[in-house]
Amino acid sequence: MSDVNPLQIPPVLYRVEEAAEALRLSRTAVYDLIRAGDLRTVKIGRRRLVPIDALSEWVASLTEKGAA
Repeated sequence: MSDVNPLQIPPVLYRVEEAAEALRLSRTAVYDLIRAGDLRTVKIGRRRLVPIDALSEWVASLTEKGAA
């Protein structure tokens, strides 16, 4: 086995709570975005996870809406 520390591997999926923290929003606000279809998620088993690139896509959509 290699000596790779699992803490050094960057996450590719965030829990909703982590996504909320990254976006500086409340957990409820993130669930509202998910329900509205504005924030893409994946479901694995019973867990709802947010791909990191979905956060960037959502932020980019805000700047596109602001430019219009």
